[in-house]
Amino acid sequence: MLLPRMGRAPLARSSRRARKSVIAASAAILLFGPTMAVADAEPAVDLPAQLIEAVSRDLKLSPQEYLRRADEAQQVAAFATTAQRQFPQVFAGSWLNDQGNAVVALAHGPGADEARAAAESAGFEVRNVAKSESMLRGEKTAFENWLAAAPPEIANLVRGVVIDTVNNAIAVRVDQAGLPLPSFIDPARVVVTAPPVAGEKVALDATPVAGNGTGPIAGGQGYASIAGNSSLRCSFGFNGTDRSGNVINISAGHCNPDLESAGTGSAAAVYELNGDRAGAQLGTFQKSILGEQDYSIIRVNDNARARFENNLVTVPGAAPIAVDGVGIPVVGAPVCKSGSRTGFSCGIVNGVDQTVQVGDRQLTQSFSANICALPGDSGGAIVTGRLALGISSASSVADYPICEIPNIIGAITGDTPQLFAQPLSVVLSDNPGVAVRTN
Repeated sequence: MLLPRMGRAPLARSSRRARKSVIAASAAILLFGPTMAVADAEPAVDLPAQLIEAVSRDLKLSPQEYLRRADEAQQVAAFATTAQRQFPQVFAGSWLNDQGNAVVALAHGPGADEARAAAESAGFEVRNVAKSESMLRGEKTAFENWLAAAPPEIANLVRGVVIDTVNNAIAVRVDQAGLPLPSFIDPARVVVTAPPVAGEKVALDATPVAGNGTGPIAGGQGYASIAGNSSLRCSFGFNGTDRSGNVINISAGHCNPDLESAGTGSAAAVYELNGDRAGAQLGTFQKSILGEQDYSIIRVNDNARARFENNLVTVPGAAPIAVDGVGIPVVGAPVCKSGSRTGFSCGIVNGVDQTVQVGDRQLTQSFSANICALPGDSGGAIVTGRLALGISSASSVADYPICEIPNIIGAITGDTPQLFAQPLSVVLSDNPGVAVRTN
């Protein structure tokens, strides 16, 4: 099913400039991202055919332009990290525009001229705005404080808040229109959207089957997690190692049917899926976090470790992409998710560092993209270019049987499907010594 590890092709670079590639944190945040332009046909690159098809279908981009924009996003992410420290009074965020080029926003204040010179020297477009990022963060905190004191009949209808950097404002997701909100919230930035849903319970046709499987296991392939009579169907995320050298896979926290047992002798087990049957046991949940974050670290059994010692991301029946680094979510960046239910699909990052209500919990520091994902895709890998980016956490269209329906509705109404994700960079930061396999 899987091909051997693929070679690494050079990233397409901007013809306007060459900059040192550094992966760093980004402060760019937006509720709805730009629409991508159709790119001219270019020679094929070393990406899986199914991924190229998804990039062309969903983003209307050539694979070369997809890789260029992904790289451009990481370039401006590195700049943003430095600008946050050096110009905190004027830096107002960064993103990719409709053409896939980086934009840096600056407010008036001390250091503005120096910040502009630095951004323009790096080859970025500069946009003047009224509020700095620190001012917008203050407004976001004020809204969260207001929400904490709001009556339940109002607070329960608010699904999340994010700094909309492109519009230099705070944006709010709600379940219904017409809610009374603070005066500093622009009504034009209040978006009515379906509440996200996470997880898929599944009744397996038979008890686990004995025996060891063969062949590599990559991000995006399905698995069953079982604890007693509870079972879930999810997708593997990124392969890696922990600080002790154990082989692991990073997936979603809500894919563990028994959170409290993680890391104990009675931890929920992970099984390979053979259709609707559970195959060989592959590992157990070493750590699961579900609340403000949503991730699990799956400890792979010794007899299965060789199958996970790869840096691949794929979907059933498709060739893999080899991960060669870890990226940071940037608004406007192209991303693609892999999932065992709906395969490869792509979209644009339209919110980062956001808070969103998922059921009875608040997911913080999440990013989102206009991608359809369905139950069973949870825990799957999200990449930008060839970089590992995040883990699929929750979807606004999880109640639909197929993606074609919400995609058509979204094209007509503008209410596109939203996939909410756990940033991989946060997982690695919270777990020193954990590493993702790369080239």
